[in-house]
Amino acid sequence: MLKIAVLGGRATVMGFKALGLDVYPVETDEKARETFKRLTRNDDEYAIIYVEESYYKCLSQEIDKFKDRPTPAVILIPGREGPLGFGQSALKAAVERAVGSDIL
Repeated sequence: MLKIAVLGGRATVMGFKALGLDVYPVETDEKARETFKRLTRNDDEYAIIYVEESYYKCLSQEIDKFKDRPTPAVILIPGREGPLGFGQSALKAAVERAVGSDIL
């Protein structure tokens, strides 16, 4: 059975634990990279990995490896400081790839 993971700062991810998701609180970019690589090592373990937007810059190369693959779906979510725009940009790019033009 595929699972859902949430990677980000402690304040962002702990609320998802109450929903039964696997949470991975990280405090540094290095720890985020290490954890993301571990989560994506087995393609058949996680269907969705939510990543806090503040870690997108350090994980962008790793995340881009999965943009054309069905699993895991990597979805950027805002952190406590609010949206940074990376999630919306990623969604727009995915829609453009799927539809062939900018409909947003």
